[in-house]
Amino acid sequence: MARLWSGARPDRGRAVVVTGASGGVGRAAALAFAARGDRVALLARGHEGLAAAADEVQRAGGEALVVPVDMADAKAVEDAAQKVADAFGRIDVWVNNAFAGVFAPFTEITPDEYRRVTEVSYLGYVFGTRAALRHMLPRDRGTIVQVGSALAYRGIPLQTAYCGAKHAVQGFNESLRCELLHDGSRVRTTMVQLPAVNTPQFDWVLNRLPGRSRPVAPVYQPEVAARAIVHAASHGRRREYWVGGSTVATLIANAVAPGVLDRYLARTGYEAQQDAGEHGGTGNLWSPADGPHGHDHGAHGRFDAEATPASKQEWVSLNRGRVGAGLLACGMGAAVAAGLRRRGRSPSRGRAPSRRA
Repeated sequence: MARLWSGARPDRGRAVVVTGASGGVGRAAALAFAARGDRVALLARGHEGLAAAADEVQRAGGEALVVPVDMADAKAVEDAAQKVADAFGRIDVWVNNAFAGVFAPFTEITPDEYRRVTEVSYLGYVFGTRAALRHMLPRDRGTIVQVGSALAYRGIPLQTAYCGAKHAVQGFNESLRCELLHDGSRVRTTMVQLPAVNTPQFDWVLNRLPGRSRPVAPVYQPEVAARAIVHAASHGRRREYWVGGSTVATLIANAVAPGVLDRYLARTGYEAQQDAGEHGGTGNLWSPADGPHGHDHGAHGRFDAEATPASKQEWVSLNRGRVGAGLLACGMGAAVAAGLRRRGRSPSRGRAPSRRA
C-alpha cells in the first residue's frame, strides 16, 4: 500500500472512500471530493491509475490514500476499510463504484466470466457496504453512495451480466435502506443512477462484438456523474438520484411501456453499442487494465467530441426542493391571479353605484 497522507486532520473535510478510483467515474468523483478539501482513499486494482489519481487528488486540494484491492475479495475489502479508518480516524463517506463487464450475447459469456462480473459489480458493492457499516454504525453516522445506472431498472442487450449485477445492487440497496430506517440509524444509503458516460471502460471491458464497444448516445462527461455523487454524499436522505435526461426518459418509458422498449432495444441496441474498428483483447476482467507496467487511462474515454459536460436534468434532480418550491409558488401565484380575474368579472364589480334619493 502506497500512502500519500501525513496525519489525521479531522478539520480538513470528510474521510471519503471511492472504489474503482483509478479511472472513469471513480477517478472523476475522487477529484470532485478532493476539490472540496476532503481526504480521499482510492481503492482499485490498478497501479499506474491509482498513482496518477493520487497525484491529481493532491493537486486538487485533497489528501490521498492509495489502497490497492480487488473488490471481489471480501476479506481484502475489510482490511482496506480498516487501513482507511486507521489513517483517517473514521470513514464518513463510502462510494461503491468499481465494476467489471462483458460486451457479448449471453450465450457467448462463460460461466466463469459471468461469475467474475457478478462478484465485482454486485458482491463488490455488498462487501464494500458491509465494510463501511462496520465503521459507520458504531458512530451512528455516515453515508454510503451506490453508483448505479439506468440499467439498474432497464436491461439492454449485450450486457446481461452487468445489467443483472446493477439490478441486484438496486434490490440490495432498497432492502438495506429499509433496515436502517427501521433501526432509526443515522447512517444513510443512497443510489445515483447514471446515464451513458464517456469513460475508458469501453476500451478495457472484455468485448466479443464485431466492432469496438461504445456507450449508447447521448453520452455525458464523467464530471457530470461526479457532481451528482458528491451531492448525494452530502444529501443521503434522498433514496436515489437520476442523472441525465436519457436516464429519466429510459426509466419512465420502462415503467409505462416495457414491452415496447423491449422491441425498440432489440432493433437498435446492437448497433448503438458498437463503433467501427478493432476492439481490445481480454479486457480488465481478470487483471487491471493498466497492469504493473501499463499506463494511466484517466477519467475520460475516447468520446470527448460528443460528450456533454452538463445536464439540465442534473440541476433539477440535485435541486428538487428549490424546483418544488418554485412550482408551488408559481401555482399559488396563478391561483391568486385567477381569483383576482374572477373578482374583476363579478356582477358586484360591474353594477353602477347606487344613488340616494
